[in-house]
Amino acid sequence: MTADGGDRTAARRRRLLWAGILAVVGLVLLLVGLTVADGALAGIEVVLAILLLVASYAVQHLARRESLYDDRR
Repeated sequence: MTADGGDRTAARRRRLLWAGILAVVGLVLLLVGLTVADGALAGIEVVLAILLLVASYAVQHLARRESLYDDRR
């Protein structure tokens, strides 16, 4: 494996790790926003949670797309 390939693999793993972290934080905020919080704070938490989950999906998609359409093939 070349150094470039190792760098790409490490970058992909970092992106997938960040996607997982964003997803967990988003799910926790969604759970808190829907169960514990009330009023305007609950709405803000739910919107922020949805944004984090969408960001997590986008980061995951980019990481997988980069490996799928690798130009070294």
